[in-house]
Amino acid sequence: MTIKLQAVKEMLNADVLCGDNLLDTEVTCGFGCDLISDSLCFARPGCLLLTGLTNVQIIRLAEMVEARAIVFVRGKRPGEDVIGLAREKNLPLLATDMFLFESCGILYQAGLRSF
Repeated sequence: MTIKLQAVKEMLNADVLCGDNLLDTEVTCGFGCDLISDSLCFARPGCLLLTGLTNVQIIRLAEMVEARAIVFVRGKRPGEDVIGLAREKNLPLLATDMFLFESCGILYQAGLRSF
């Protein structure tokens, strides 16, 4: 099953930090984690990456695993340097005040799986 980012935005009551024009993008799976090493091992191409990590390395990681978008959880917001790099890479960024567990649960209930 795939889910469009517009639906993710609505389900998680998320703000779009960049990539407003990419909300029609479909994600094929989801992965939630705050460890770069686990994300490198387990995230899959086409995924929606949910994380509390807000440094520039998360954009580089998303590139490496071919993630389609990132959702920042727990009310975390990245700096302008991270948002600027995501814009350059055409990578949508969303942010929600929900916890990682809650966000993943909502998306799982909507049909999004880990692979």
